[in-house]
Parts: sequence; structure tokens; C-alpha cells
Amino acid sequence: MRRLMLRGFPALLMIVAVMSAPGCLRRKKAQVETVEEYSKDMASVVHSADPASAVQLLKGFHDVEQNAWRWTKSQFSVTLRVPGGARTKGGKLELKFTLPEVVIHHTKSTTLSAKMNQWILEPQSYSQAGEHLYTREVPAEALQADAVTVDFSFDKFLAAGQVEMRELAAIVSTVALESK
Repeated sequence: MRRLMLRGFPALLMIVAVMSAPGCLRRKKAQVETVEEYSKDMASVVHSADPASAVQLLKGFHDVEQNAWRWTKSQFSVTLRVPGGARTKGGKLELKFTLPEVVIHHTKSTTLSAKMNQWILEPQSYSQAGEHLYTREVPAEALQADAVTVDFSFDKFLAAGQVEMRELAAIVSTVALESK
């Protein structure tokens, strides 16, 4: 009996060695779980020059200039955290921006439109250079999620190559969503 165990031992080692070969083992696939923790770190007021806010600038923004502001393209999008109380009271969207003289000189006027998820906000036209504030009331029904995406669009802008190699529409400083 003792001899049988000794003979079986090398066979057992052989089975273990074969089973542990890379092609024979069944490995569990790693499961990646997406957890949306970004919404609690997300701000309801975004300063376009703030590096911490850059992840909320989804598209249509150029790089920061003079550590203070960014040019936008004709279409740009921002994600904002819905502030407390806005789900029941509604909110107010504010976009602070500048239309430089070069833009107004070439376009004469431009109209800014905004859409928040499915909600289309009233557009506004501008025909003077300088600082502007686009403000719109947002109904509570539009603010039921933890965060919302706002898509902005200028109908007239400087096409790439018209003044420089980039498409230019406005200089944005802040985008904010406040509770009423």
C-alpha cells in the first residue's frame, strides 16, 4: 500500500502541473463596475479656466488662454450638477461670455440658443461687442437628474481660417445652474 501511494504521488503532481498550465485553468473574468461618483464631485458653477472644471466641458471649448478664459466653437456643451432644491423649485441657467469686436465686426449679430436635455430654452440675439449674460429659467421637470448637459449654439461665428485657424464664436468665463 505504501508503494502504491508513492507511485501515485508523481502522477498526482503531473495532473496538478497539467491543470495549472495556462490553457487549462479557468480564470474568472474581471468584472468592471461603472460607478457614477462623478456627479457628487461635479459643480453647478463651472469656471471655464479652472482645470478642475475641465471634465465638465464636454465639447466645443478651446484651450485656456491667459489663465482666465476660453474661446468656444459655434457649438459647445457643459455638464452641470443640479443644485439642491432645483428638483422641486426649478432653476436658473446663466452663461457669462464676451463677444469680441472681431466677431461682431464679421457677423454683425449672432443668436445664442441653448438646450438642456430635451428642454429647448429661448434663444437670444446679440449685436454688440462686450460682456453678456444669457439667463434662462429652467422648470423643475428638467432638473430631475443629478446632473444635466447643456448644449449651446451660436448661429453666426468666425469659421476656421477666417481670422485664425480655429473656429471662434465667443469667450466664455462661467456657466452656472442655480436653484430658484
